[in-house]
Amino acid sequence: MAEANNKEDQKVNEAPEDQDKVSTPDELDAVKAQLEEEQKAKTALEQAMAGKDARLAELETALSEAKQGSEASTAELASVKEARDQAVSKYLGMAKASNPQVPEDMISGETIEEIDASVDKGKGLVSAVKKTLESETAAAKVPAGAPTRGETTEGMSNKEMIAAGLRQKGGS
Repeated sequence: MAEANNKEDQKVNEAPEDQDKVSTPDELDAVKAQLEEEQKAKTALEQAMAGKDARLAELETALSEAKQGSEASTAELASVKEARDQAVSKYLGMAKASNPQVPEDMISGETIEEIDASVDKGKGLVSAVKKTLESETAAAKVPAGAPTRGETTEGMSNKEMIAAGLRQKGGS
């Protein structure tokens, strides 16, 4: 029952407040000041949003330009790579043509440096083979002024050796 009395008291206390809506001039000034502050805050927020929207538009434009630049760079890079591949291919052909002493299958490479290295390696191999052949040829040379070699006399009898000697001299 005490609770019921408390509820009635609250209703009685609330009733005069609801009925009494008259504000004092100080309260009106405070509400006006608060309203002005809220309007200023709203204006500041709208300006900040407008600034952010403008900045967002700038960034989107910059991103679009960067994408276009990237696509152009990619296309240009592909063109440069194709030109480089053609130049390397031509250089390979010229290297093979200008080094006929090196077997063509020894000259290869994907870059100019690799091609130059294979040419140098081929030249080194050719030089080593030439030196070997020259040393073998030098060992097989007959000194100047040596008699011409004719028939070998190994395994011949004395009579056969005399006959061979006469044949070399032009006798019978």
